[in-house]
Amino acid sequence: MGILLHRTLCSIRRAASDPFRIASVALYDFSSAARRMSQSTSIPKKLQRVRDHGYDDYMEVEKKVRKVLMFYSLILSQRNQTLPISRLDTLARRIGFKNDQACALLLKFPHVFEIFEHPVQRVLYCRLTRKAILQIDQEKQALLAQVFPDAVTRLRKLLMLSSSRRLRLEHVRIARAAFGLPDDFEYSVVLKYPQFFRLIDSEETRNKYIEIVDRDPNLAVCAIEKVREREYRKKGIDAEDVRFSFLINFPPGFKIGKYYRIAVWKWQRTPYWSPYEDVSGYDLRSLEAQKRMEKRAVATIHELLSITVEQKITLERIAHFRLAMNLPKKLKDFLLQHQGIFYISTRGNHGKLHTVFLREAYKKGDLIEPNNLYLARRKLHELLLLSPRKARVDRELVSYRRDRGHDDIELIRREYVSDGRENGGDYDYEEKGPDDSDSEFSHTLDFSNEDHVSEGRLNKTDGAHVAD
Repeated sequence: MGILLHRTLCSIRRAASDPFRIASVALYDFSSAARRMSQSTSIPKKLQRVRDHGYDDYMEVEKKVRKVLMFYSLILSQRNQTLPISRLDTLARRIGFKNDQACALLLKFPHVFEIFEHPVQRVLYCRLTRKAILQIDQEKQALLAQVFPDAVTRLRKLLMLSSSRRLRLEHVRIARAAFGLPDDFEYSVVLKYPQFFRLIDSEETRNKYIEIVDRDPNLAVCAIEKVREREYRKKGIDAEDVRFSFLINFPPGFKIGKYYRIAVWKWQRTPYWSPYEDVSGYDLRSLEAQKRMEKRAVATIHELLSITVEQKITLERIAHFRLAMNLPKKLKDFLLQHQGIFYISTRGNHGKLHTVFLREAYKKGDLIEPNNLYLARRKLHELLLLSPRKARVDRELVSYRRDRGHDDIELIRREYVSDGRENGGDYDYEEKGPDDSDSEFSHTLDFSNEDHVSEGRLNKTDGAHVAD
């Protein structure tokens, strides 16, 4: 600042003969200084990113889920929801898989994909397992069950975060899975609830926009404000420092120096405008206003992550809403300044995908407050993490059950013939009661619940194995 003042005084001396030049030079130098200072915050910009393996391991499983979901759509689009192995590589290349990568994926996840031989054509086919189909149905039911009011409320809050109270339909469609919106949300959500949303066509850009009808003040409450309210109730008067603060939890191994700690303490006490507040009437040219706007951008991203289903969203999805929500241009560098609030994971898609997590919402790789849609999606993760050995044991137990059933049927048939029923004789119910006969016969022929029987026997086998 002293060097800048010295340069300004030198310019004033050189332009002493021209009073109009004096005013213009001084105004330019001080305005440029304010502009440079307003772009910086009290927290240092250039911070080294520290990895948190808990979130990176979560994304490693998520990478497998994305590949499996590609095969989901590929198999479900085929006739009878089956796909011949001979066409597998050809169709897999269209969705980005390399040679033999598709077959390796089928063999790697036997709990999701099943390879069988066609009974007539004698050709190998692949299809989804019964557990995978049940998972798809549960996720669809959970998605439809939370459309109203959960998904509708998320979309309303998302539109209220925009400065113009509207967003492009295409941008919302790209990020629909993160906010729990169905694929046909344009009809099932936007047009179905005209009291909340309005679909308009822009004549200038020729794009469709979703606009909110009325701004509900009850929804203009940020998630961080509810956290502060709980802190106020716990601490009382001692909670004065948390009036404008955020929950900060730095990743393991993050170095916190003395001056950085002081800078974070000052930043926590800096007031800011709410993301739902209209700031068009404020004078944003002052240094104090720039600091408030920078902290408001942190609150906007925090609220954007809070209204998602899994408290995470890709950085590329946030970039679609950058102009509408007045976010900084360099989003990645901006988020790295606040590693105690957000975490950016580069795992998945060879480092080309950046996923932003809300750190306070997760603990040991799981969501602290899960919802039904999140739990339904996590069941697919559980299927992928099951060992292939367990799948082989399941098939062996099912085949053993079927073989044993056929032997018992032959045994009953021989007893049936020996008792003389084919010669018109009557069956003696006194030697063998009818309840025992019916229960044994039903126990032998009931194959409708084979999976439950297999799982029960599998648990016993696993327990014996652990005991050994």
